[in-house]
Amino acid sequence: MLRLQIYVDTVVIRSVSLAVPASWNPSLRLLVFAACLIPFLVLLNGVISNSLGPDPAEHLMHVTGEWALRFLVLVLFATPLARYGWSRLARYRRMLGLYVWFYATLHLLIFAQVFIGWSGERLVEELAERPYVLVGFLAWLILVPLGITSLHAIRRRMGRHWRRIHRLTYVVAGLGWLHLLWLSRSDVGEAVVYGLIFVVLLAYRVKPHWA
Repeated sequence: MLRLQIYVDTVVIRSVSLAVPASWNPSLRLLVFAACLIPFLVLLNGVISNSLGPDPAEHLMHVTGEWALRFLVLVLFATPLARYGWSRLARYRRMLGLYVWFYATLHLLIFAQVFIGWSGERLVEELAERPYVLVGFLAWLILVPLGITSLHAIRRRMGRHWRRIHRLTYVVAGLGWLHLLWLSRSDVGEAVVYGLIFVVLLAYRVKPHWA
């Protein structure tokens, strides 16, 4: 399973970052879409074949949350790369952002199914007693309007206000990082790495306003 996960990581990252002529863009867009779906298909196959290990629910929660963060990193990297002359990733920023929402929604649905049994009362209790559940849920709530306003028709109607709303992506990153940090307990290495990435990207974002 570890080897398969590493292979999936490599395929997705290479597919997203591959540089090809602009005339190939429609074909590449389809390839990127399919590549981003691979982690979901791997998980689906694991569920069907019952090969997700001794704790399938925990594995599903971890992997869907991990991929939501990975795609979020790619979304945030798109603008700095474009400003330095590498704009290909920015062409797929909308798609990548929707995949952040997709994997975060899967993460939430698994939590609702396995851990709270679709109980509204139990959800309120979890939100009140567990900070990591609260910040994760807030991050997902913010992703909802970001995903809806990604539609071209809505984006055109919103005009300049669209950019203001989508700055909330950094709030999602902060909440997602807190969610991971509080879940990490004693093993915070992964959370530290994501935290450093988000801090650097945020600093790059606000730097023009300091100058």
